[in-house]
Amino acid sequence: MKSLAQRAVDTAKVRGATYADCRIVLTKQEVLSVQNGRVGEMTLSEDIGFGIRVIADGAWGFACSPDVTPAEIDRVAALAVRIAKASAQLKKLDIRLAPEPVVDERWQTPITEDPFAVSKEEKFGLLYELDKVLRSDKRIKTAESTLNFRSEHQWMATSEGSFIDQLLIRSGAGYSATAVGNGEVQVRSFPNSFRGQYMSLGYEMVRGLHLLENAERVRDEAVALLTAPTLPEGQRDVIIDGSQIGLQIHESVGHATELDRVLGMEANYAGMSFATTDKMKEYRYGSDLVNLVCDSTVPGGLATFGWDDDAVRAQRWHVVKNGMFVNYQFNRELAHTIGAERSVGNSRADGWVNIPIIRITNLSLMPGAYELDDLLADTEGGVWLETNRSWSIDQWRLNFQFGVEAAWEIKGGKKGKLYKNANYQGITPKFWGSCDGIANEKSWVLWGVNNCGKGQPGQTAEMSHGAAPARFRDVTVGVGNS
Repeated sequence: MKSLAQRAVDTAKVRGATYADCRIVLTKQEVLSVQNGRVGEMTLSEDIGFGIRVIADGAWGFACSPDVTPAEIDRVAALAVRIAKASAQLKKLDIRLAPEPVVDERWQTPITEDPFAVSKEEKFGLLYELDKVLRSDKRIKTAESTLNFRSEHQWMATSEGSFIDQLLIRSGAGYSATAVGNGEVQVRSFPNSFRGQYMSLGYEMVRGLHLLENAERVRDEAVALLTAPTLPEGQRDVIIDGSQIGLQIHESVGHATELDRVLGMEANYAGMSFATTDKMKEYRYGSDLVNLVCDSTVPGGLATFGWDDDAVRAQRWHVVKNGMFVNYQFNRELAHTIGAERSVGNSRADGWVNIPIIRITNLSLMPGAYELDDLLADTEGGVWLETNRSWSIDQWRLNFQFGVEAAWEIKGGKKGKLYKNANYQGITPKFWGSCDGIANEKSWVLWGVNNCGKGQPGQTAEMSHGAAPARFRDVTVGVGNS
């Protein structure tokens, strides 16, 4: 693979490229699911191909192929250069890449148990046990349990002399129960909605999620929601659970601080961003308690790697520090636009068929000082909001509304009355500015997002958002429910 990747780079240089890189990517994925007592999905797939990216005459060119052979590599490298030279006729400025040191390294996701080595009998045994518990109440009309495993082996060579051999492994597991009755349809999920929790770990993640131990509770909560009152509209203090905070981070901070959106180079999937470059280091994004940190080195993160697809080493940096907006997420190409000497490592591609673009990395809200019980006790009359059901945000990443699967009144330091059809809304800086309490590291979890869409043609990427339950004051809840 190293010689083939290097051949692509050499051919591109001979054809006139001033920069070139080649990524050969081998992907393996297994998806197993059980729905209502039957196999819902049983897929094992493999895919291999390569993509060649070049700069020629100051413009990008990209071409790819599933045929990983010397002759095809020569042809595709030449094609990428021709595309770049054609694109250069319409360029406004030459592409500029921030410098990076030359590396020759190998990196692999640390795992304890290879998820692909665990038998299908054991995996389906777990899924069927979950299904049995979830459907033991006749009001549960649909139960679905899923396991998802993915490995991505990438070999990358650059014309600067770097070669990176990288193996990324990701695991996912979760289930949902849909209850029907009393003129209602209600869903509860575990450990998170949209097929559960995902991390860069092996099968040990599945064993540590306590899936069976929580199945009865999840089933009973779905049924209880059928007769629960609707959350009334009003201004309430809220504590939002970590999984929902994760999506809040993703939509109102993650995408808002991608530099290509800020500069107007990317406007798909809810537009651009209010966080313009004049605001960097001058703008209050949240309260003093709010520290939002990008970290592509954190163990278990879906965007944890050795190097990104610009051959930039994984890093950790603040986006928001003590409430102040201090940095963006960006790549080698755009570093100079904000005066940065080097990239922070946000360049990733969806497989071999796509060109790398700026993607959110692991972006987390740092834990606070509260014990969770103390945070609850200090929020009498508030509302606990848990597990995402829906989301909406405007094209500037300012106005948002999120729905959650379940909400509880906070009374006597505990979760009390259950509410259905709960939602909340806000404006990004005002919302984060109202944060006045965050649970400590004991309650902090790295929540995985495995289906983030961006770009045109569309690409999917994975990342994680660490969070503990956090309190926000005077939040508008129950919009449209009164």
